[in-house]
Amino acid sequence: MKKVFLCLLLVLPLIVIACQKQSNDDNSNGDFIQGNPSPQEILSKDKDADIFSTLEVVYRNAEDDKSIKELELTLGKEYFEITKQTNNPDEFGSGSATKLPVGTKIYNTSHPQVLIAVVDGKEIRYFGLIEG
Repeated sequence: MKKVFLCLLLVLPLIVIACQKQSNDDNSNGDFIQGNPSPQEILSKDKDADIFSTLEVVYRNAEDDKSIKELELTLGKEYFEITKQTNNPDEFGSGSATKLPVGTKIYNTSHPQVLIAVVDGKEIRYFGLIEG
């Protein structure tokens, strides 16, 4: 009986480690991305994407998204300003945009995932690309 218990005690951790390793290997194909999408990921799939980036979140133009257009939003305080325009993913950082001109003001709204850019008096809605 002691031998069986000792064998189980030695073999059980090996089984657990092997199962855990296999589970981790299942996600190694790159299909599963943890965290929010980066500008590099978005621009590698769509070079013409209309996006801008804050420190943590990339926002995509939502003018063609009916559900976003139908939201009744309240324009909030100025959040930040576009400081760089580029389509080069390697140069993209917080305050960078692909289409919005430098100096464009970005405002908070009553919706936590929607920001508004104001260009020549026109409000353009952008939706935050947040995983989860």
